[in-house]
Amino acid sequence: MEVKIRNRARIMFFLAALLFLSMVWAYAKLEWGMPATVKQAAVQSRGSILAADGTVLARSVDGERVYPQGALAGQLVGMMGKSAGLEGIERFYDDQLQAGENVTVTIDPKVQAAAEAALAKLIPEHQGEYGAAVVMEVRTGRLLAAASYPPFDPNRWREFKDTDRRNRPVLDVFEPGSVVKALVVGASLNEGYITPQSTFDTPMARHIGSSPGATIHDLVPHPPQLQTPDVLRYSSNVGMSHVVEKMPYEQLHSYLANYGFGRKTDMDQIYTETGVLQPLRKWDDVVRATNAFGQGMSSNLVQLAAAFNTISNDGRYVPPRLVDGVAAGERREVLSQATALEMRQMLSRVVQEGIPHAAGIDGYNLAGKTSTAQVVGERGYEKDVFNSLFASMFPADEPRITVAVMVHGAKVDYHGSQLAAPLARELTADIISQWGVAPAQMDKGYLNGMPGALPAPEPAAAPDTAPAALPSGQPE
Repeated sequence: MEVKIRNRARIMFFLAALLFLSMVWAYAKLEWGMPATVKQAAVQSRGSILAADGTVLARSVDGERVYPQGALAGQLVGMMGKSAGLEGIERFYDDQLQAGENVTVTIDPKVQAAAEAALAKLIPEHQGEYGAAVVMEVRTGRLLAAASYPPFDPNRWREFKDTDRRNRPVLDVFEPGSVVKALVVGASLNEGYITPQSTFDTPMARHIGSSPGATIHDLVPHPPQLQTPDVLRYSSNVGMSHVVEKMPYEQLHSYLANYGFGRKTDMDQIYTETGVLQPLRKWDDVVRATNAFGQGMSSNLVQLAAAFNTISNDGRYVPPRLVDGVAAGERREVLSQATALEMRQMLSRVVQEGIPHAAGIDGYNLAGKTSTAQVVGERGYEKDVFNSLFASMFPADEPRITVAVMVHGAKVDYHGSQLAAPLARELTADIISQWGVAPAQMDKGYLNGMPGALPAPEPAAAPDTAPAALPSGQPE
């Protein structure tokens, strides 16, 4: 009898445990997700994500979310969880997609593929950690490409690290470095503080500000005097300190803000990280000088592309756009059309006579500016970690696109002229091939509109920027 009771108790315990586990599972399904049939219906009715040419980037098939193009624009598209978008367009336009509405992004799949291919080729060759590339349509601000590296396939999103899913063109913030020199020279020209013929004393180092102040340095050897185009050609920090010497702090700060720095990048519902432009109360002669060569400030790559695009677009800032059919942000005049043309002429000569093998394409007129920016760490600037950048436009005389690229942490040939410029050249060459643009006789009159012949091209391995010593002695 005692054995029977014991066996019956075990059976009852087992049945009770099974019932309890069933109740826990049912509760979990209600608490953590919808019933399978409801979830499948929600996914099935979800709108698709399309590229500008109608290419399907995300759609629902048999109750599952699929991404037919695989890793193409993977970080931009993002991915969907059980019942809602988790990253990218899937997340930021979740309400529209859940309502069954399609979302069309501005990217051109062929241009996007070219950007991703250039990143995938050059970054591993230079042992870089990650990177991004942006191609912006000059007049409209539409982003034809917004690429990130390493690649990410949303079909298998659980297999990737969080960092691989990162939409780097809008989320990574960094000091832009020497690319900003072109924008600041444009501002000073626009206000009449300098001309293309202005000549500056340019020793390899110069003390700035009152004691203790700071000493800024140049790394690329250059003549003891430089004209305005040569300041860009040699990427001279000392020269830039002269370029902004007469500009009131408020005026330079205003120009940088109008270029889009320190302001939220208006891209409708897409979340973007906002870079830093120091408030005026913190400005002095040192801050003015370092901002003139892109240190002490920060931006994301789309912000930088949009700022540089102002020169491409005859001096008019156009906000970047990544989704079609949404209201565009504020357009504003930053430079005069004449100033923008002068800047394009200078930047064209920087490429054609300064780094033709790194950034130029035979028979085509490109204009651009490189940067090799030290990366800020927890204890100041890292000695061995750099961001390689290049911003350019094509064609230089009447630009159709602005291109901006960034590679972080390359260990081999990491200077902008060695890595970022060739990367942008490869991307631009691919676009030229896609568009079937025939080579043209270079407009010598266009290039010769600037005074004085530039010196012989610098070696490809020469650095294009130099750190400036802060009052503490920490390299900038």
